[in-house]
Amino acid sequence: MRKLILGLAISLDGYIEGTKGEYDWCFTDQDYGLKVFFDRIDAMFIGRKSYEVMQQHENSSDDAIPGMPVLTEYVFSKTLTSVKAGAVLIANDAVAEAQRIKSEQGKDIWLFGGASLSDAMMKAGLLDELWLSVHPILLGDGKPLFRGHSNRISLNLLESKTYETGLVSLRYKVINV
Repeated sequence: MRKLILGLAISLDGYIEGTKGEYDWCFTDQDYGLKVFFDRIDAMFIGRKSYEVMQQHENSSDDAIPGMPVLTEYVFSKTLTSVKAGAVLIANDAVAEAQRIKSEQGKDIWLFGGASLSDAMMKAGLLDELWLSVHPILLGDGKPLFRGHSNRISLNLLESKTYETGLVSLRYKVINV
């Protein structure tokens, strides 16, 4: 079965974006393990807000994520009625659809965002790994990654790497108990 991996940047105080949705604090000066990660995956789960941000980057000359390969994008949204060519819109029963996609043949799946989709996948016990790029900044406020889980979730550290910039990459296996 394919693994679902939540991989994202996070501030040291636990935020995935600032108070105005900004992520300009994320380091982009080097690879930070993305190439190795990209070799593991062939699909992406993405929520509506994150999808719309990615579309803005694709429609400009900016590379939203340098070096990102072509992936099958599964866009989870109850409000969108269409997505770009090649993407798949998941409008109903996100958990059942995620389970079905995980059971298909293929490489692992990147859970790119957003917070609501990540919460739903975590609560359903569908996350297999967390790959957090902890940036050396305290935002003070913003959108937290983890919001109000009713149960403890145990993790096993699989890998950690510290970069000269102060970024710490942490990869954990989720232990669903």
